[in-house]
Amino acid sequence: MHQRKIPSNGEMLPVVGCGTWRTFDVGAKPEDRAPLAEVLRILFDAGGSVIDTSPMYGSAEAVVGDLLAAAKTRDKAFIATKVWTSGQDNGIAQMRQSMRLLKTDRIDLMQIHNLLDWRAHLPTLRAWKAEGRIRLMGITHYTQSAHDELEAVMRAEKWDFVQLNYALDDRAVERRLLPLAAERGIAVIVNQPFGGGGLLRKLLSRKLPDWAGEIGAASWAQILLKFILANPAVTCVIPGTGKPEHMRDNVQAGFGAYPDAALLKKMVAEIAV
Repeated sequence: MHQRKIPSNGEMLPVVGCGTWRTFDVGAKPEDRAPLAEVLRILFDAGGSVIDTSPMYGSAEAVVGDLLAAAKTRDKAFIATKVWTSGQDNGIAQMRQSMRLLKTDRIDLMQIHNLLDWRAHLPTLRAWKAEGRIRLMGITHYTQSAHDELEAVMRAEKWDFVQLNYALDDRAVERRLLPLAAERGIAVIVNQPFGGGGLLRKLLSRKLPDWAGEIGAASWAQILLKFILANPAVTCVIPGTGKPEHMRDNVQAGFGAYPDAALLKKMVAEIAV
């Protein structure tokens, strides 16, 4: 799988990961967890590593932690989770709980979820990074309405990562946020790459365009992911899934060619309608 550099530390990160919102909130039943174990196996076998989760995703953190422990694959995972509460003390308690659930003494990326009380959490993130409890720190949001605030926070402080929404039919970040991330050396994780799912659902009934073969895309999901990865400011994309067949499809977007400028224009004209 292709890898891209994290600007703040020079580390290489695989370009396709896995989101866990809704999909990993399955509780403790073995029959519900078995497909998720296969999802992670497929991700790792393809050379991927990023697993993005959050305390607000129900049982997802616990499920990820248990599955990694059972398969002894913690060393293959780049675990990204979030702090999502108000107040510094509450944030510390929540992050400690995340580490317990994820069964790890070090989080690869701790993100302030939806910018909630980010000023209160920033000193903790800085201290924990210095102590080695977290390796990298970032901020997230998932709606266009938050882009002005996201831009202001990206300018105000030094971050390793920003996570934001970007899809072929949701391209607002191309104007300011992606160029700003590149300018300030902030790695970018993209959420909602299928337009929140709506765009992909609409496309599934359509025949693949002839030009799909030019970029080695064998599905609409791969086309939408390769559109995002064509932007050099993007470090990793995290389509969420709990289905092994979808993970097997998604990881293929991490291989082969990406659209050039001419094809990107064609994609927008033909698909983003």
